Amino acid sequence: MAFTDASLVALRVFREVAERGTLTAAASALGYTQSAVSRQIAALERAAGAPLLERRHDGVRLTPAGRIVLRRAADVVDQIDATARELAGLPEESGHVRLGWFATAGAVIVPRALALLRETHPAITVTSREGSSPALVRALRAGTIDLAVLASVPPYRSLDTETPPLRVQVLTERSLCVAVPENHPLARGDYIDVADLHGQRWIAGAAQELQMGAWPGLAERPVIAHTSRDWLAKLQLVAAGCGITTVPRMLAPTVPPGVRVLPVRGGPSENRRVVLTRLPQPMPEPVARVAEAIREATLATDAR
Repeated sequence: MAFTDASLVALRVFREVAERGTLTAAASALGYTQSAVSRQIAALERAAGAPLLERRHDGVRLTPAGRIVLRRAADVVDQIDATARELAGLPEESGHVRLGWFATAGAVIVPRALALLRETHPAITVTSREGSSPALVRALRAGTIDLAVLASVPPYRSLDTETPPLRVQVLTERSLCVAVPENHPLARGDYIDVADLHGQRWIAGAAQELQMGAWPGLAERPVIAHTSRDWLAKLQLVAAGCGITTVPRMLAPTVPPGVRVLPVRGGPSENRRVVLTRLPQPMPEPVARVAEAIREATLATDAR
Protein backbone atom coordinates (compact mmCIF):
# COMPACT_ATOMS: atom_id res chain seq x y z
CA MET A 1 0.00 0.00 0.00
CA ALA A 2 1.56 3.30 -1.13
CA PHE A 3 1.14 6.53 0.77
CA THR A 4 -0.60 7.98 -2.29
CA ASP A 5 -3.48 5.64 -1.38
CA ALA A 6 -3.99 7.39 1.96
CA SER A 7 -7.55 8.66 2.29
CA LEU A 8 -8.57 12.23 3.03
CA VAL A 9 -10.60 10.94 5.97
CA ALA A 10 -7.50 9.33 7.46
CA LEU A 11 -5.55 12.58 7.06
CA ARG A 12 -8.31 14.56 8.79
CA VAL A 13 -8.43 12.04 11.62
CA PHE A 14 -4.65 12.11 11.99
CA ARG A 15 -4.60 15.90 12.18
CA GLU A 16 -7.33 15.82 14.83
CA VAL A 17 -5.41 13.28 16.91
CA ALA A 18 -2.25 15.39 16.66
CA GLU A 19 -4.17 18.45 17.84
CA ARG A 20 -6.16 16.81 20.63
CA GLY A 21 -3.29 14.74 21.99
CA THR A 22 -5.32 11.57 22.59
CA LEU A 23 -7.34 9.16 20.45
CA THR A 24 -10.26 9.53 22.85
CA ALA A 25 -10.39 13.32 22.55
CA ALA A 26 -10.09 13.16 18.75
CA ALA A 27 -12.91 10.61 18.57
CA SER A 28 -15.14 12.83 20.69
CA ALA A 29 -14.39 15.91 18.57
CA LEU A 30 -15.08 14.06 15.32
CA GLY A 31 -18.12 12.13 16.53
CA TYR A 32 -16.37 8.80 15.87
CA THR A 33 -15.80 5.80 18.07
CA GLN A 34 -12.27 5.37 19.39
CA SER A 35 -11.94 2.12 17.44
CA ALA A 36 -12.83 3.96 14.22
CA VAL A 37 -10.12 6.53 14.92
CA SER A 38 -7.63 3.74 15.65
CA ARG A 39 -8.48 2.04 12.34
CA GLN A 40 -7.90 5.24 10.38
CA ILE A 41 -4.54 5.82 12.09
CA ALA A 42 -3.52 2.19 11.47
CA ALA A 43 -4.41 2.52 7.78
CA LEU A 44 -2.38 5.71 7.50
CA GLU A 45 0.61 4.07 9.21
CA ARG A 46 0.42 1.14 6.79
CA ALA A 47 0.39 3.59 3.89
CA ALA A 48 3.36 5.48 5.35
CA GLY A 49 5.26 2.28 6.13
CA ALA A 50 6.24 3.63 9.54
CA PRO A 51 4.69 4.40 12.96
CA LEU A 52 3.28 7.93 13.03
CA LEU A 53 2.33 8.06 16.71
CA GLU A 54 4.05 7.00 19.90
CA ARG A 55 1.39 5.75 22.32
CA ARG A 56 2.07 6.82 25.91
CA HIS A 57 0.15 6.73 29.18
CA ASP A 58 -0.67 10.43 28.89
CA GLY A 59 -1.69 10.40 25.24
CA VAL A 60 0.18 10.28 21.95
CA ARG A 61 3.28 11.92 20.61
CA LEU A 62 4.27 12.34 16.97
CA THR A 63 7.19 10.31 15.68
CA PRO A 64 9.61 11.91 13.18
CA ALA A 65 7.58 10.32 10.37
CA GLY A 66 4.41 11.60 12.02
CA ARG A 67 5.72 15.17 12.00
CA ILE A 68 6.37 14.92 8.26
CA VAL A 69 2.91 13.53 7.58
CA LEU A 70 1.25 16.14 9.78
CA ARG A 71 2.96 19.00 7.96
CA ARG A 72 1.83 17.65 4.59
CA ALA A 73 -1.59 16.58 5.83
CA ALA A 74 -2.39 20.11 6.98
CA ASP A 75 -1.53 21.45 3.52
CA VAL A 76 -3.59 18.78 1.75
CA VAL A 77 -6.67 19.22 3.93
CA ASP A 78 -6.53 23.01 3.64
CA GLN A 79 -6.20 22.81 -0.16
CA ILE A 80 -9.12 20.40 -0.44
CA ASP A 81 -11.26 22.65 1.74
CA ALA A 82 -10.31 25.68 -0.38
CA THR A 83 -11.20 23.77 -3.55
CA ALA A 84 -14.58 22.79 -2.11
CA ARG A 85 -15.32 26.41 -1.27
CA GLU A 86 -14.36 27.55 -4.77
CA LEU A 87 -16.52 24.88 -6.40
CA ALA A 88 -19.42 25.95 -4.20
CA GLY A 89 -18.98 29.53 -5.39
CA LEU A 90 -18.02 30.79 -1.94
CA PRO A 91 -15.50 33.63 -1.57
CA GLU A 92 -11.88 32.79 -0.90
CA GLU A 93 -10.72 33.07 2.69
CA SER A 94 -7.37 34.68 1.99
CA GLY A 95 -8.15 37.20 4.71
CA HIS A 96 -9.14 34.58 7.27
CA VAL A 97 -6.93 34.19 10.36
CA ARG A 98 -7.41 31.51 13.04
CA LEU A 99 -6.41 32.62 16.52
CA GLY A 100 -6.08 30.68 19.76
CA TRP A 101 -5.89 32.19 23.24
CA PHE A 102 -5.75 31.21 26.88
CA ALA A 103 -8.65 32.28 29.08
CA THR A 104 -7.43 35.50 30.66
CA ALA A 105 -6.05 36.83 27.36
CA GLY A 106 -9.58 36.45 26.02
CA ALA A 107 -10.84 38.73 28.77
CA VAL A 108 -8.63 41.69 27.88
CA ILE A 109 -6.11 41.44 25.03
CA VAL A 110 -8.07 39.58 22.36
CA PRO A 111 -11.25 41.75 22.40
CA ARG A 112 -9.16 44.92 22.20
CA ALA A 113 -7.07 43.52 19.36
CA LEU A 114 -10.15 42.51 17.36
CA ALA A 115 -11.78 45.92 17.91
CA LEU A 116 -8.59 47.61 16.68
CA LEU A 117 -8.43 45.28 13.68
CA ARG A 118 -11.98 46.17 12.65
CA GLU A 119 -10.89 49.80 12.47
CA THR A 120 -7.59 49.29 10.64
CA HIS A 121 -8.19 46.17 8.49
CA PRO A 122 -11.93 45.47 8.32
CA ALA A 123 -11.53 43.00 5.43
CA ILE A 124 -9.69 40.51 7.65
CA THR A 125 -11.89 37.86 9.23
CA VAL A 126 -10.70 36.35 12.50
CA THR A 127 -12.08 33.20 14.06
CA SER A 128 -10.80 32.37 17.50
CA ARG A 129 -11.05 29.84 20.28
CA GLU A 130 -9.97 29.42 23.86
CA GLY A 131 -7.76 26.57 25.02
CA SER A 132 -5.01 25.59 27.42
CA SER A 133 -1.48 26.45 26.33
CA PRO A 134 -0.55 22.77 25.62
CA ALA A 135 -3.70 22.29 23.52
CA LEU A 136 -3.06 25.45 21.51
CA VAL A 137 0.56 24.45 20.87
CA ARG A 138 -0.72 21.15 19.42
CA ALA A 139 -3.21 23.11 17.30
CA LEU A 140 -0.38 25.24 15.90
CA ARG A 141 1.56 22.12 15.01
CA ALA A 142 -1.53 20.60 13.41
CA GLY A 143 -2.10 23.71 11.31
CA THR A 144 -5.61 24.36 12.64
CA ILE A 145 -4.71 27.79 14.04
CA ASP A 146 -2.30 30.42 12.73
CA LEU A 147 -1.42 32.29 15.94
CA ALA A 148 -1.72 31.60 19.65
CA VAL A 149 -1.64 33.92 22.66
CA LEU A 150 -0.24 31.74 25.45
CA ALA A 151 0.71 31.95 29.12
CA SER A 152 4.25 31.09 30.20
CA VAL A 153 5.73 30.62 33.67
CA PRO A 154 9.35 30.55 34.86
CA PRO A 155 11.80 29.12 33.95
CA TYR A 156 10.25 29.85 30.50
CA ARG A 157 11.26 26.65 28.78
CA SER A 158 10.37 25.80 25.18
CA LEU A 159 6.65 25.31 24.72
CA ASP A 160 7.18 21.81 23.33
CA THR A 161 9.96 19.50 22.22
CA GLU A 162 9.00 19.27 18.56
CA THR A 163 11.09 20.57 15.69
CA PRO A 164 11.44 23.09 14.25
CA PRO A 165 11.06 25.27 17.36
CA LEU A 166 8.06 27.57 17.45
CA ARG A 167 8.56 31.32 17.07
CA VAL A 168 7.77 32.96 20.43
CA GLN A 169 7.48 36.69 21.04
CA VAL A 170 7.08 37.98 24.59
CA LEU A 171 4.15 40.40 24.67
CA THR A 172 4.36 41.30 28.34
CA GLU A 173 5.83 40.08 31.62
CA ARG A 174 4.13 41.16 34.82
CA SER A 175 3.97 40.08 38.43
CA LEU A 176 1.28 37.80 39.74
CA CYS A 177 -1.29 39.39 42.08
CA VAL A 178 -3.93 38.16 44.49
CA ALA A 179 -7.65 38.90 44.31
CA VAL A 180 -9.36 39.28 47.70
CA PRO A 181 -12.85 40.33 48.84
CA GLU A 182 -12.93 44.08 49.47
CA ASN A 183 -13.95 43.50 53.10
CA HIS A 184 -11.20 40.93 53.73
CA PRO A 185 -8.45 41.84 56.25
CA LEU A 186 -5.88 41.48 53.44
CA ALA A 187 -7.68 44.24 51.49
CA ARG A 188 -6.90 46.97 54.01
CA GLY A 189 -3.55 47.98 52.53
CA ASP A 190 -2.08 48.63 49.09
CA TYR A 191 -0.23 45.31 48.99
CA ILE A 192 -0.18 41.90 50.68
CA ASP A 193 2.79 40.52 52.57
CA VAL A 194 3.52 36.97 51.40
CA ALA A 195 3.59 35.77 55.03
CA ASP A 196 -0.07 36.76 55.37
CA LEU A 197 -1.05 34.30 52.62
CA HIS A 198 -0.45 31.32 54.90
CA GLY A 199 -3.59 29.65 56.17
CA GLN A 200 -5.86 31.31 53.59
CA ARG A 201 -8.67 29.51 51.73
CA TRP A 202 -7.95 29.42 47.99
CA ILE A 203 -10.07 29.21 44.87
CA ALA A 204 -8.15 27.18 42.30
CA GLY A 205 -8.55 26.11 38.70
CA ALA A 206 -7.72 23.11 36.57
CA ALA A 207 -4.30 21.53 36.92
CA GLN A 208 -3.09 22.90 33.57
CA GLU A 209 -3.98 26.52 34.38
CA LEU A 210 -0.92 28.67 34.87
CA GLN A 211 -2.24 31.91 36.30
CA MET A 212 -5.19 31.44 38.65
CA GLY A 213 -5.08 29.38 41.82
CA ALA A 214 -3.06 29.25 45.04
CA TRP A 215 0.06 31.37 45.49
CA PRO A 216 3.09 29.43 44.17
CA GLY A 217 5.76 28.37 46.63
CA LEU A 218 3.69 28.46 49.83
CA ALA A 219 5.49 26.64 52.64
CA GLU A 220 2.36 24.60 53.27
CA ARG A 221 -0.21 22.62 51.42
CA PRO A 222 -2.81 25.21 50.37
CA VAL A 223 -6.39 24.82 51.51
CA ILE A 224 -8.45 24.63 48.32
CA ALA A 225 -11.99 25.69 49.14
CA HIS A 226 -13.38 25.75 45.59
CA THR A 227 -12.23 24.83 42.07
CA SER A 228 -13.48 26.16 38.76
CA ARG A 229 -12.15 26.24 35.21
CA ASP A 230 -13.80 29.62 34.60
CA TRP A 231 -11.86 32.70 35.71
CA LEU A 232 -15.01 34.83 36.05
CA ALA A 233 -16.58 32.22 38.33
CA LYS A 234 -13.44 32.31 40.49
CA LEU A 235 -13.65 36.08 40.82
CA GLN A 236 -17.35 35.95 41.64
CA LEU A 237 -16.54 33.42 44.38
CA VAL A 238 -13.94 35.87 45.68
CA ALA A 239 -16.52 38.67 45.66
CA ALA A 240 -18.86 36.42 47.64
CA GLY A 241 -16.20 35.98 50.33
CA CYS A 242 -15.58 32.30 49.55
CA GLY A 243 -11.80 32.57 49.33
CA ILE A 244 -8.96 34.29 47.51
CA THR A 245 -7.16 33.51 44.24
CA THR A 246 -4.14 34.55 42.22
CA VAL A 247 -4.70 36.65 39.11
CA PRO A 248 -2.51 38.23 36.44
CA ARG A 249 -2.29 41.99 36.86
CA MET A 250 -3.88 42.58 33.46
CA LEU A 251 -7.21 41.28 34.80
CA ALA A 252 -7.46 44.07 37.37
CA PRO A 253 -9.69 46.32 35.19
CA THR A 254 -12.18 43.48 34.62
CA VAL A 255 -12.78 42.22 38.16
CA PRO A 256 -16.38 42.36 39.46
CA PRO A 257 -17.49 44.74 42.23
CA GLY A 258 -16.44 43.62 45.68
CA VAL A 259 -12.96 42.44 44.64
CA ARG A 260 -9.55 44.07 45.10
CA VAL A 261 -6.48 42.97 43.14
CA LEU A 262 -3.29 43.59 45.12
CA PRO A 263 0.44 42.98 44.55
CA VAL A 264 2.36 40.66 46.87
CA ARG A 265 5.61 41.65 48.58
CA GLY A 266 8.20 39.48 50.27
CA GLY A 267 9.55 36.18 49.03
CA PRO A 268 10.62 35.36 45.48
CA SER A 269 9.07 37.38 42.67
CA GLU A 270 6.32 35.53 40.80
CA ASN A 271 6.22 36.78 37.24
CA ARG A 272 4.12 35.58 34.33
CA ARG A 273 4.57 36.11 30.61
CA VAL A 274 2.06 36.42 27.83
CA VAL A 275 3.58 35.28 24.54
CA LEU A 276 2.52 35.30 20.90
CA THR A 277 3.41 32.03 19.21
CA ARG A 278 3.40 30.71 15.65
CA LEU A 279 5.08 28.23 13.36
CA PRO A 280 8.53 29.28 12.07
CA GLN A 281 7.50 30.27 8.58
CA PRO A 282 6.75 33.52 6.76
CA MET A 283 3.45 35.03 7.86
CA PRO A 284 0.82 35.85 5.24
CA GLU A 285 -0.13 39.53 5.40
CA PRO A 286 -3.48 38.96 7.21
CA VAL A 287 -1.74 36.92 9.92
CA ALA A 288 0.93 39.61 10.29
CA ARG A 289 -1.77 42.29 10.68
CA VAL A 290 -3.52 40.28 13.40
CA ALA A 291 -0.21 39.77 15.20
CA GLU A 292 0.41 43.53 15.04
CA ALA A 293 -3.04 44.26 16.50
CA ILE A 294 -2.40 41.83 19.37
CA ARG A 295 0.90 43.54 20.16
CA GLU A 296 -0.74 46.98 20.15
CA ALA A 297 -3.60 45.78 22.35
CA THR A 298 -1.11 44.36 24.83
CA LEU A 299 0.80 47.65 24.98
CA ALA A 300 -2.45 49.49 25.62
CA THR A 301 -3.29 47.05 28.41
CA ASP A 302 0.14 47.49 30.00
CA ALA A 303 -0.27 51.27 29.93
CA ARG A 304 -3.31 51.09 32.20
